[in-house]
Amino acid sequence: MQRACAAALLNVGETVIHNPGTSNDDQAAIKMIQDLGATIEFKEDNLIVSSKGLIANADSSAKIEVNCGESGLGIRMFTPIAALSSQQITINGKGSLLTRPMDFFDEVLPKLSVSITSSQGKLPLVIKGPLIPSNITVDGSLSSQFLTGLLFAFAASATEEVTITVIDLKSKPYIDLSLTVLNDFGYTITNNNYESFTVKPNQKLNTSKAIDYTVEGDWSGASFLLVAGAIAGDITVKGLDINSTQADKAILQALIDSGSRISIQNSQIEIATPLLGVNALKAFHFDATDCPDLFPPLVALAAYCNGKTVIEGVSRLAHKESNRGLTLQDEFGKLGVEIVLQDDIMIVHGGNGLNGAVVHSHHDHRIAMACAVAALKAKGNVVIEEAEAINKSYPDFYKHIEKLGALVS
Repeated sequence: MQRACAAALLNVGETVIHNPGTSNDDQAAIKMIQDLGATIEFKEDNLIVSSKGLIANADSSAKIEVNCGESGLGIRMFTPIAALSSQQITINGKGSLLTRPMDFFDEVLPKLSVSITSSQGKLPLVIKGPLIPSNITVDGSLSSQFLTGLLFAFAASATEEVTITVIDLKSKPYIDLSLTVLNDFGYTITNNNYESFTVKPNQKLNTSKAIDYTVEGDWSGASFLLVAGAIAGDITVKGLDINSTQADKAILQALIDSGSRISIQNSQIEIATPLLGVNALKAFHFDATDCPDLFPPLVALAAYCNGKTVIEGVSRLAHKESNRGLTLQDEFGKLGVEIVLQDDIMIVHGGNGLNGAVVHSHHDHRIAMACAVAALKAKGNVVIEEAEAINKSYPDFYKHIEKLGALVS
């Protein structure tokens, strides 16, 4: 949804976005494209975006401020896009986003003719372009989201072929998703084995083209429902694209490896506990380096799996809404689950049952959902403090698990 909003801002003309999201991150993206010059209208459950390109009046002396809310993707994707303007723009956020590192922009944007000031590598950012695409080498080890922002900005403005070379790219599936969206909007980018990306000159400058775009169902949110089915009973989940490039589709492999009963069909996924019940789930080994957002649902699943589950990729968790490795260790510890952090791996000692307890989301949407899913078979009530954190990505989550039979108050 956020990528679609960015592409719609850059598309000169009208874009109709079907199945638009309603989460806080989605609403932040909608507000950002409005602040950057787009007009929007909701009509028959669709979002209609009209754009003349990025901020039509580039000579205006008005101060422009854009707030990304708490969206890590939002700040990292929209900053290079905003830098296409020659106006000075202040980019800010709130909550945990204020403490997350943005040194990448301090280093990279000046190489693309953009002036930038930050608060010692953190928000707020004050930028002034226009960004001029050129051959550049960037570090992809912290987050793929910075690269996504450059790809969108380069795709929209390149007047000649340019190449972005990437060192140690993480979360490759998220880049696949970005490239898919850009391709759907008519841009041409060649992926050179994730080592570099060649952006073709934009053929759409000063042209108007109406685009219809349908937002995929979200595998990140669905992963919690699928784990809930593996733990607590039969669930059918519809609306997911089995052929999606979304990284979190990898949850299916973990569910299969754990021994849950799963039927994957084109129109729906059916998931249930093993025939012998939740106690028959077994420990698994999973590499989450390229899909770090899966750690919370994977831990909820592993808590009910007999034995020691090993999850790789802990280093990717330090700069999320919370330090998720430590947060998962602390909060699941309250539920009676021992989690050991060892270098880049997490070891979850599962299968011993979970206790009722008071846990805290740490204002992290995925931690709140993981605790709620883990609570489904706990011995006693689980109270989640700051439970409204789910609004960041999945505001209907509690309604959905309640609809499935969970007792939520």
